Amino acid sequence: MEFDKMQNYDREAEILKVLGHSVRLKIVAGLMSQSCNVKKIWECLDLPQATVSQHLALLKNKGIIQGRRDGVEVFYQVVSKEARDIVSALLGPPHQP
Repeated sequence: MEFDKMQNYDREAEILKVLGHSVRLKIVAGLMSQSCNVKKIWECLDLPQATVSQHLALLKNKGIIQGRRDGVEVFYQVVSKEARDIVSALLGPPHQP
């Protein structure tokens, strides 16, 4: 067995840590098929808005998702290729609605 001493896996390890929470994994998996606003996300997950907002903030701060403002609403989408690859490897490709 050989290890690539030059490869740095810090970014991938950080993404794995963030996706290690079931709620955040569900959010990213859902956002891979379509962008959603906070209200739709917390309604789909049946969780309080404050809880979902905390998870979204962490995902956003780690560069996994990004918000796009449309009027008074913010729609989130997955922007991290690494996160998409990891979730796809875990769960399979996203299903289009």
